Amino acid sequence: MTTTVSFIGLGVMGYPMAGHLARAGLSVRVWNRTLAKAGEWASKHRGTACSTIAEAVQDADFVMTCVGADKDLTEVYEGEGGILANAPEGAILVDHTTASAGIAEHLAAAAVKKGLGFIDAPISGGQQGAENGQLTVMCGGSESDFSKASPIMDHYARAVTLLGPPGSGQKTKMVNQIAIAGLVQGLSEALHFAEQANLDVRKVVDVISKGAAQSWQMENRSGTMIDGEFNHGFAVDWMRKDLGMCLEEARKINASIPVTALVDQFYADVQSMGGRRWDTSSLIQRLRKFR
Repeated sequence: MTTTVSFIGLGVMGYPMAGHLARAGLSVRVWNRTLAKAGEWASKHRGTACSTIAEAVQDADFVMTCVGADKDLTEVYEGEGGILANAPEGAILVDHTTASAGIAEHLAAAAVKKGLGFIDAPISGGQQGAENGQLTVMCGGSESDFSKASPIMDHYARAVTLLGPPGSGQKTKMVNQIAIAGLVQGLSEALHFAEQANLDVRKVVDVISKGAAQSWQMENRSGTMIDGEFNHGFAVDWMRKDLGMCLEEARKINASIPVTALVDQFYADVQSMGGRRWDTSSLIQRLRKFR
């Protein structure tokens, strides 16, 4: 029998992810808050656009969600018309939203009461990774639920890893964002220093990228940072949302992340410059402005 997968949330990540599932031959039903977006998706892929969440998840084997934040998860999962009330017993729910560990733990407990599985599975790789099916998925949940759901996620991911119980995926994504924040700031300062020193910045990058300074950000973002182009990835507004959750979780577990707190404020400066939708590499613009 064909596996039925519901995909809730067709943003810049969810839209192509659902497309990979359809191309893999799965029976895909989609729902989006803006119904026209679901209709557009269905016109391009083999799948069904649904007008309600209840319709989308009925008889589904797996329900994948990829929405904005905790409040959006509450809206789509809870209530009479939500996923928990309408997904069939035995279905596995997989949430790809970057959200708090607390909401993941809450939804996992609620799912168990309904006879459902739940995995918090935030993703990394950006829009390009989603479109190319090369995402990294960080999962929290039971071994049993993970073993059933990981082959589904493999259709749009290059790496799918179980890190521990519910909430572990979200906490791992926080580690990811903490690492990126400091790295992008460091790269921004390095490029800005090279500019101010009147060096050939592209030559500098070519040299240092062959040594210990090399990173994904340097390889993929240094050129656009030099050119002042910031429409290539994850928006500053979303990064601030994520860093806010990192800082909140750090307070709960007594972790010291002072660089992350500082970079979060630097991103606030970028927002005030009009860069709310610029990608995260736009930290360099703050240095250029305040030099």
